Amino acid sequence: MAHDWQPDFEQLVDEHQSMVFSLAWRMTGDRGLAEEIAQDVFLELDRHLGKIESPMHALHWLRRVAMSRSADALRRRRVRGVDLWVEIEEKHGMQVVERPSPLGARLEQLLATLPEPQRAALVLRYQEDLTPEEIAATLEAPLATVKSHLQRGLKLLRAKATDHLREYIRAKEQARGV
Repeated sequence: MAHDWQPDFEQLVDEHQSMVFSLAWRMTGDRGLAEEIAQDVFLELDRHLGKIESPMHALHWLRRVAMSRSADALRRRRVRGVDLWVEIEEKHGMQVVERPSPLGARLEQLLATLPEPQRAALVLRYQEDLTPEEIAATLEAPLATVKSHLQRGLKLLRAKATDHLREYIRAKEQARGV
């Protein structure tokens, strides 16, 4: 079936570059790496432009490729024996674009410590507001697996946040001599 919609590369870049960058940045925690990934994603889009059938197809395709390229980058870092999060923490102290609240910054740090599949599911769910079905399609994973990643990721994130809060309270009490 032929389609009348003609994808415009520059328009797609304008509309989706911040989303692609944001996904890559949240997945890798590294601004420079996220910029490289975003560039790679759009270079690949340019090569596949003729296969893009609609605006929704473009959005889905860009999300899927951004997540895939981010996962590839993380695997390359692990293969080289570098713990990405320790390296970023030492180099950049988890740099952020906007100045989030202290709680928001800490949540970003805690999110970065989650296993990659859980982090990917949570970023797509709560940053991109995708349904579990849409996440499954984006990650090309079974729906049950996505639901499991969401459930386990939230549980682990809550546990880490609770532990952090307990440590914070304990430190404040010790500082006051309680």
